[in-house]
Amino acid sequence: MEGTRSPRYGRDFGIFWAAQTLSVLGDSFALIALPLLVLEATGSVARMGLLTAAGGAASVLAGVFAGAVVDRLDRRKLLIACDLVRMVLYALIPAVWLAGPHLWLLYVVLPLCEAVGMVFSVGYVTVVRSLVDTERITAANGRLNATAAAAGVAGPLCAGVVAAWTGPAAAVAVDAASFGVSALCLGLVRLRGSAPDGPAPARRGLWRDLLTGASFLRRHPVLRALTVLLSLFCFLDLGLTDLIIYHLKHDLGRSDGTVGTVLAVGALGTVTGALLVDRLRRRLGFGAVWIGAVAVCGCAMAGIGRAGDVPAVALLSAVFLGCVSVAGTCSMSLRQQVTPEHLLGRVTSAFWTIHYAAAPAGAAVVTWAAEHHGTAAVGVAAGVCSVGIAGLALFTPVRGRRPETIGETA
Repeated sequence: MEGTRSPRYGRDFGIFWAAQTLSVLGDSFALIALPLLVLEATGSVARMGLLTAAGGAASVLAGVFAGAVVDRLDRRKLLIACDLVRMVLYALIPAVWLAGPHLWLLYVVLPLCEAVGMVFSVGYVTVVRSLVDTERITAANGRLNATAAAAGVAGPLCAGVVAAWTGPAAAVAVDAASFGVSALCLGLVRLRGSAPDGPAPARRGLWRDLLTGASFLRRHPVLRALTVLLSLFCFLDLGLTDLIIYHLKHDLGRSDGTVGTVLAVGALGTVTGALLVDRLRRRLGFGAVWIGAVAVCGCAMAGIGRAGDVPAVALLSAVFLGCVSVAGTCSMSLRQQVTPEHLLGRVTSAFWTIHYAAAPAGAAVVTWAAEHHGTAAVGVAAGVCSVGIAGLALFTPVRGRRPETIGETA
């Protein structure tokens, strides 16, 4: 990173960092294993998309109350509870699969895990700011994302091997175990301000809590524009992993091991983007980095469905995921920098709820269209739309070099 000064890590940050890396390592198994379980049983990318959409919808619904829960409870204990719940739920899949495939279980477990994961993710964002200095948030987020993505390189590769040797259900068991290890590590962490500072939110109901976060987003010109732009982008983005898997398995006739390898290579792009984002933002400014990343994402989308060999798919996946990492880390860091501590959970919850609201429908539409019209046409259409989103951003305050200096408006 620019300069030599690092975030104040210390023991607690180190343990927290390790816990999240281990959790992502196991969770990347489910990223491949669950779609492969559906494809193995049905052969349908549309059914894969339906599972992804169901999980996304549950995540959006959980976002309505996640911020209020995070702002009211001890955040460390909440993160531990979320890990333990997901450990139990994911462990059900390989246990039940011993008696044979039961697709209905996936449509129960994944939405529940995604809902709990939304609560965890909101809490995760609020915790990062309590572990590092404010001016180094982008660097800290980049390093956390880089190590998580590095674990994601090994995860998909190992998941593909495990799925090829013993079946996808066994890979889900690894995911369940990872959440148990993560919970154990979090139990050793002591967070500064694990209970939120500032006035406690009045108990006015979940809808009012969501509106409190949404109101802050509406008043802040940059966050308001980002929320709209990301809503459009997430509609196109959520189903892309399913699209890559379907293209490799159906169009190119490749094995589960190849799928894992390609997604592992793609995760290298996430590592690279996460390591570069702080330096890029300091040199080029927020607007140029965010808009450029979204535009390059669109170009990669357009190429993935038309790629005729595995190396090309892997390279384009790495470019796409790297740029998603850059754009996502920038937007998350900005939100952490400008939001008051006592509102951070509700603002994060509102932000994710709003911009993910259309994503489940987008995943269903993208995968349905790929099954009926081919991955090439769908990839090009999604890519053109993504470049258009980057173009729209040029006419908003997102284009500014230092939007963290812009205050909320009345």
